[in-house]
Amino acid sequence: MSARIHFKANGTDISQAALARFQAQFGDAPEEDCDVIVVFGGDGMMLQTLHSTQHLNTPVFGMNCGTVGFLTNKYSDDNLEERLRQVEEEILNPLRMHSVSTEGVEHDQLAINEVSLLRAGPQAAKLRITVDGHVRLSELICDGALVSTPAGSTAYNYSAHGPILPIGSDVLALTPMAAFRPRRWRGALLPKAAKVRFDVLEPEKRPVMVAADSRSEQDVLSVEIYSDPTIEHRILFDEGHGLKERLLREQFV
Repeated sequence: MSARIHFKANGTDISQAALARFQAQFGDAPEEDCDVIVVFGGDGMMLQTLHSTQHLNTPVFGMNCGTVGFLTNKYSDDNLEERLRQVEEEILNPLRMHSVSTEGVEHDQLAINEVSLLRAGPQAAKLRITVDGHVRLSELICDGALVSTPAGSTAYNYSAHGPILPIGSDVLALTPMAAFRPRRWRGALLPKAAKVRFDVLEPEKRPVMVAADSRSEQDVLSVEIYSDPTIEHRILFDEGHGLKERLLREQFV
């Protein structure tokens, strides 16, 4: 029996053309009643789809029609059903973020790649870092800092000179951006179960924003971050090209 497939695409011409081609060939099962979701686009579209469909527990297979495609597979017009029969599945747990603004407004977001705090003014941010209730760094002066999952460790985290984390390592990366004090602090590796808290010091003088993947909040006073094992995202990859292989390949370019 053929899989019931639901298709999604971002707004680019190439993705919309692919969407029309595959819908004409396979139809388009309702999102709530499909076996697999196939996405055309880049990593941004994949993250958007994973967030919007997390309540369905439906696996997602991406085909790269964008710029960056770490979470997607190579685009091809051929053999979709055969590819879907031979996939490797990865289960990812997102980060949960709870932020409080300087005005006392609270926000909760999920992040598959990373939660990042960034200075929102001309002066460097000043942060206090607490891990599992213990202050580990009383003052970090920097452009920002982030907490990354293994799946997100090759994204913003890697650009900020953070480590690449193997999938399944049960580790999170805490990485600073342009650390000024302590000078050139490189960050830390934390157990996946750790709860990280950032307190923004001098928030009026040194405003800070926070972003969970691509969704942001302004003027934060504190941010708590931890991995949420109760939520699972199912991502499908072509056989032999799963996240473990991709993460290894990134380190030997």
